[in-house]
Amino acid sequence: IFVQLETKFRREVTATSRHYVDRLFDPDPQKVLQGVIDMKNAVIGNNKQKANLIVLGAVPRLLYLLQQSSSSMELRTECAVVLGSLAMGTENNIKSLVDCHIIPALLQGLLSSDLIFIEACLRCLRTVFISPVTPVQLLYTDPTVIPHLMSLLSNSLRTQEYITQIFSHCCKTPEHQTILFNHGAIQNIAPLLISPSYKVRMQALKCFSVLAYENTQVSMTLVNVLVDGELLTQVFVKMMQRDQPIEMQLTAAKCLTYMCRASAIRTDDSCIVLKTLPCLVRMCSKEHLLEERVEGAETLAYLMEPDVELQRIASTTDHLVAMLADYFKYPSSVSAITDIKRLDHDLKHAHELRQAAFKLYASLGSNDEDIRKKPILESGVIELLCSLTQSDSPALRVNGIWALMNMAFQADQKVKVEIVRCLGTEQLFRLLSDPDTNVLMKTLGLLRNLLSTRPHIDQIMSSHGKQIMQAVTLILEAEHSIEVKEQTLCILANIADGNTAKDLIMTNDDMLQKIKYYMGHSNVKLQLAATFCVSNLIWNEEDGSQERQDKLREMGFVDILHKLTQSSDPNLSDRAKTALQQYLA
Repeated sequence: IFVQLETKFRREVTATSRHYVDRLFDPDPQKVLQGVIDMKNAVIGNNKQKANLIVLGAVPRLLYLLQQSSSSMELRTECAVVLGSLAMGTENNIKSLVDCHIIPALLQGLLSSDLIFIEACLRCLRTVFISPVTPVQLLYTDPTVIPHLMSLLSNSLRTQEYITQIFSHCCKTPEHQTILFNHGAIQNIAPLLISPSYKVRMQALKCFSVLAYENTQVSMTLVNVLVDGELLTQVFVKMMQRDQPIEMQLTAAKCLTYMCRASAIRTDDSCIVLKTLPCLVRMCSKEHLLEERVEGAETLAYLMEPDVELQRIASTTDHLVAMLADYFKYPSSVSAITDIKRLDHDLKHAHELRQAAFKLYASLGSNDEDIRKKPILESGVIELLCSLTQSDSPALRVNGIWALMNMAFQADQKVKVEIVRCLGTEQLFRLLSDPDTNVLMKTLGLLRNLLSTRPHIDQIMSSHGKQIMQAVTLILEAEHSIEVKEQTLCILANIADGNTAKDLIMTNDDMLQKIKYYMGHSNVKLQLAATFCVSNLIWNEEDGSQERQDKLREMGFVDILHKLTQSSDPNLSDRAKTALQQYLA
């Protein structure tokens, strides 16, 4: 019975939809207009009805009526409103509309002199263009469109809101930035930043953030722009004040960040150090929504990536490192979140939060040793990252190990010991046999960073040498890429640089034969790395160098070095000559 009822209901809905479409073809224009108005009321909030009308061919007829000069202005406007409503449905609806050539028809409509009709066309265009399935290139096909949209900006608050929203969504490439810049986007949009309408101000701000992103020409121009007698940078600073909506604070901070990264604003400028940086750090705190925290962390990472001083300031601001540790525990307590829908959304997007935190960690510690040490040890971050390396998701494993690799780079012994302790040798060797090459490469990078500077090399090899040598052997024997083997030979070269650690190689004839094999390999990178190992083993000024030199001579290494001095690769021949000099000294 239920199935019969559902089928009957479907038939009735389809019959009703067909009735709406049939009325669009009535010879009486008044009845057509009434039909369009009834259709408009029927589709509001009803996705099933929207889909039915599209399937039954309403769109081509609505577009035809919209474009007919014989149609009344009221009919044309109502058609644009219904099309805008259909566009509010699913992505499939948008695809159908775009396939019916809705964009050129609506752009043509903008040439009308009727403001209400223009606004209806723009509203529909805005809805179509903000969908990810719409090819943004369609805005740039006809070169007269952008200048015409610029000329419509002054018509009303609605035209300003819709046009700036279209621009900010359709500016995806440097070419798009240039087209908008050349057609006066900056001078036309700047006054809108002090519009009485919040929506207009917000969309204008978004426009500037996409125009300035990685664009020196735009950024350098923005620095000198005045809005009602005030420098644009100061307008952005005001928009970052705590009493402004979060979306506005974040977007203004992005504008200043992009201008700073394009060298239009100095990194020590007060608007960056005292305003933008603290604003972005504030966005990372847990009272903000997940999306805001992600955007805040990613923008902050981008802002301070090349600048040690900003990294230092950020690391001491508002417990930033402790806040980031929170990103990995998210959501911290399910019971505290009352909105189940929100929780479901956040759980699905929690990986974005972790991803953002990784970026921020990487850039916090990218240039300065003291910063890298500061809560790294205090905040429990190492434990969190080590636990992520056990995740089922390869992306999380890569990110966890990548962040550990960055932490270990030029770190002090305390940090390195803590990483090895938390990760545990078992997990380290599990990662060295990970099926994901990215994980393997990052783990090798971590091992290489752990085994740098002699005391560290000797200490780690004295406690874990046997397992590390075993792992190196397995990788060199297995089918791996050149990059993996090169990284592994570089680790071996680091071990060979230790004082006591080098004995682990010298007493292992099988490993020496492997080094010899790679010295004669067809790939120069591997030959270089293997020769580097030999160089470190036979270096003159170190205890026992004579015995090591004698052993390697007996094994035929000197003959290979002589051959390599004739290599066509200058780096390799130089490396071989340097090694041979150790025998002559």
